[in-house]
Amino acid sequence: MPRVKITVPEHLEMQIAQMVEEGEFLNREEAVEELLSTGIKAYKTSGPRDDDDSNGFEDEGMMGHEDEYVF
Repeated sequence: MPRVKITVPEHLEMQIAQMVEEGEFLNREEAVEELLSTGIKAYKTSGPRDDDDSNGFEDEGMMGHEDEYVF
């Protein structure tokens, strides 16, 4: 399986660590793989809207942190 290196904001790392601690995932690698896969599937299902000129990302998804987006 190909390896990918990413950098995520601290608050996302904390959320991933919490899910692993709570037993939702065996480890961080499994958590990131599953969450990324789920996000891609959701994106493919909804896809970019044809009625706007966005790049497919939710600009209005800010939730109080300048680097937190809702997917």
